Amino acid sequence: MKVVVADPNLVPFRDLLDARLPEGAVLSMHPRFDEAAVIPDLAGAEVFVGPAFTPEMGRAARRLRLVHVAGAGVDAVDRAALPPGTILANTFHHGRSIAEYAAMALLALNRELLVQDRELRAGRWHSSVYDPALSAPPVLAGQTVGLIGFGHIGGLAWERLRGFGMRGVAVGSRARPDDRERAGRNGLEWLGGPDRLHELLAGSDAVIVSVPLGPATEGLIGAAELAAMKPSALLVNVGRGPLVDERALYEALRDRRIRGAAIDVWYRYPAAGERTAEPSRFPFGELDNVLMTPHSSGVTAETYTGRIGDIAANITRLAEGGPLERVVARA
Repeated sequence: MKVVVADPNLVPFRDLLDARLPEGAVLSMHPRFDEAAVIPDLAGAEVFVGPAFTPEMGRAARRLRLVHVAGAGVDAVDRAALPPGTILANTFHHGRSIAEYAAMALLALNRELLVQDRELRAGRWHSSVYDPALSAPPVLAGQTVGLIGFGHIGGLAWERLRGFGMRGVAVGSRARPDDRERAGRNGLEWLGGPDRLHELLAGSDAVIVSVPLGPATEGLIGAAELAAMKPSALLVNVGRGPLVDERALYEALRDRRIRGAAIDVWYRYPAAGERTAEPSRFPFGELDNVLMTPHSSGVTAETYTGRIGDIAANITRLAEGGPLERVVARA
């Protein structure tokens, strides 16, 4: 069985993947997703692991049986290009890493750690002890965190923030029958679907956004929603950039209509093979109340070793004729 891998995130874990593949499998590892380099290698391949799949790849991979994305998103896979009988699968394992990031980012913003670090490097002591014009920041205990999305990531973030003594409320991108019961079991108040969003925003000291991006959620938080938030509120976006209107967010932060934000997901990304790009058409980097990270909240060793395990297990099931897990589609 020939297995072609073209995901740069898996390159450091090549030996682990190779060790977990079924006996007789031959691994061909590419340093990145380069369609022109991958296409010739797909002849005779039964498995392709990578972030995208194109019609040209489909025409070259007539023996393909499995396309496995090393992550949750399959939007770059052209399903119509999959050869007949091919299975499309994905994997996750980023939940705990992103939840940890959300809690960490909220703590850093709340205690103004980035500002204090920057100021002290310049010899200035940014603390109410030394500057009477400053206020002492609050602790998280007793504050309300509003979760926009209470799926896997939202639930794990709440587990961590609950430990700091926060009160939690949540809304979902849609209301599901078991959401209220599940939230209640976890000590969280379930408000409902998106029609209760303004209520959540108005009552929260911190807001974490983790719903999926789609036609119904793009621009979910715009100028009106940001205006509904407390001026002292913090926003953490670990979902997708366009869930929050780009201009409205920049202006709300610039004008101090909200206290601050941690942004890990953006509006612009580097082109394939590049390492530089402005993340937005607005100069978020000039603001001192923003924590900016390069979509790294889920980038941990745990995430990728877990994904390696899922991918190798599915390839083994394929070789043995067993049912695959995390199947997204069948051609």
